[in-house]
Amino acid sequence: MRAPLKVALVAGESSGDILGAGLMQALKARHPDVQFIGVGGARMEAEGLRSYFPLERLAVMGLVEVLGRLPELLARRRQLLRDLLEARPDVFIGIDAPDFNLDLELRLRRAGIRTVHYVSPSVWAWRQKRVFKIRDACDLMLTLFPFEAKFYEEHRVPVRFVGHPLADTIPLQTEREPARQALGLPAQGMVVALLPGSRGGEVARLGELFLAAAERLRAMRPGVHFVLPCASPERRTQLEAMLAGRDLPLTLVDGRSHEALAACDAVLIASGTATLEALLFKRPMVVAYSVAPLTFRILKRLVRSPYVALPNLLAQRLLVPELLQEAATPEALAQALSPLLDNGDVQTEDFDRIHRTLRCEASSQAADAVLGLIGQG
Repeated sequence: MRAPLKVALVAGESSGDILGAGLMQALKARHPDVQFIGVGGARMEAEGLRSYFPLERLAVMGLVEVLGRLPELLARRRQLLRDLLEARPDVFIGIDAPDFNLDLELRLRRAGIRTVHYVSPSVWAWRQKRVFKIRDACDLMLTLFPFEAKFYEEHRVPVRFVGHPLADTIPLQTEREPARQALGLPAQGMVVALLPGSRGGEVARLGELFLAAAERLRAMRPGVHFVLPCASPERRTQLEAMLAGRDLPLTLVDGRSHEALAACDAVLIASGTATLEALLFKRPMVVAYSVAPLTFRILKRLVRSPYVALPNLLAQRLLVPELLQEAATPEALAQALSPLLDNGDVQTEDFDRIHRTLRCEASSQAADAVLGLIGQG
């Protein structure tokens, strides 16, 4: 009879909570008596995680924005390290959140605890010297994308490309009509989805911009309708205030971003994981990116990748328009969107190939890699 397995996981935001929950399900399928400790959100807690504190305390974005939370983050990491050293898990899995997790992994590994990092930081794009810290901190890196695994192999970091769970869950083909009916959208005519982000700061920077771009696009395409999924009640309130006084044929929906993507003909979207979702739904897109000006100036000096948007990184070419900072004006966004309503297949033909590459049963592959590392495969 096998001894109980103790797995520690730390996720830093909602996307990590989703990845962590899938990995936990796959681990339980292979090792039913596994115990989970660490930090995660509602999905990971539903799978049995005993979370030392709420995931939301780690969810912060940007270089400048993190400074105000730095004392709390450092204090929480020190306490978490003490808790994990006392608990002595069989393996620690840091899920994304590299600035928080890599130091934790380094100290745990030095204490004799096996460590895995799930989701590569953008080390191939900027701060490339972090790869040496990753090599010291991780017994194994699990990547979602193949170009990341190639980078780690070149730097002699143990790595396994596992694919992306979203590519497993989103079907290769989706139909617009049922999604439009479910959301109460017009059955005929063009529908454009607006996805300005899920965080309050993102919506503050991009919400007004996206709505202004929608007004410009409507002037060019009078019959177009818009759908905007709200990530939370707080985001809905925020967006309703921005909509006051505007005459836009726009449907706000609570959550249901996947249905909005299935229903639409094209997407105006904030850079981030949502661009991968739009790619997997085979919907042509225009990507906008905006952060605090000081953060952008710092990133501009550091980033070596020619692209920001995930579809472009995966295609290794400028597949989708990406408009950054001051270049993301309402007129420029509308001008980039309009042709996609007629000729979106210039993007989506490559989307299908990328989807099939990423469709690898990621959670199962990640679980097998973790258990193999600790001799429990």
